[in-house]
Amino acid sequence: MAASMSPALRFILRARSLLPPTERSLNTSTWRLAQNQAQDTQLITVDEKLDISTLSGVPEEHIKTRKVHIFVPARNAMQSGVNNTKKWKMEFDTRERWENPLMGWASTADPLSNMLLSFTCKDDAIAFAEKNGWSYVVEERRIPKPKAKSYGANFSWNKRTRVSTK
Repeated sequence: MAASMSPALRFILRARSLLPPTERSLNTSTWRLAQNQAQDTQLITVDEKLDISTLSGVPEEHIKTRKVHIFVPARNAMQSGVNNTKKWKMEFDTRERWENPLMGWASTADPLSNMLLSFTCKDDAIAFAEKNGWSYVVEERRIPKPKAKSYGANFSWNKRTRVSTK
């Protein structure tokens, strides 16, 4: 019955207490729930390093003896932009691979061999590798030296640029 009434009539009847009060909107109740959970929740910090190998499902030999490579990817040689050169990447060493006899595909038993992780800075990547107990190699960012370019150099006349026309 209340659904078919106009909003003005619903407001008047609710003011006279003839209709039950409407329930709180979902946004308000969700916000209050989140606020209450934020007040009740306290962070638990653990100072010692935890071994998560049994929880992750990855075999122990893939976790304990893992070596990672931390680097900044080079820019694309086909374009002049510097996209993908701002973040540090972490890739895992490749383990044993074999050719699948049925389809001829390359197969591996290593679940981390094709994973590439991104980090905003080198220190975050190193901290993540140390936290997981992996040995790591850091390849420092290469900053290219700017080359002196001048349009007038195309028409300069010296022994180095002189070309015989005969």
